[in-house]
Amino acid sequence: MDKSKRPFLKSKRSFRRRLPPIQSGDRIDYRNISLISRFISEQGKILSRRMNRLTLNQQRLITIAIKQARILSLLPFLNNEKQFERTEPATGATGLRTRNK
Repeated sequence: MDKSKRPFLKSKRSFRRRLPPIQSGDRIDYRNISLISRFISEQGKILSRRMNRLTLNQQRLITIAIKQARILSLLPFLNNEKQFERTEPATGATGLRTRNK
């Protein structure tokens, strides 16, 4: 097929301009919890650079700030709310075996 007869193919990339996640006035610091919490997943993991759309230097500063905030108990290490929920075991079936003497 000639190049002139090929149908127009759309690019897979989106050319939509996105706002940067960190504004020029924002200071990356462990005390800025509202900024830091945007870069943590629901489980409490630090999101990657690709997901955050950060530069390498910004990602390093965010990682250091998150770790400092965790050590100072400003942020949780894990955000697993299910571990605190207790489910009642089914009647008679606890799953544990006891040894009879």
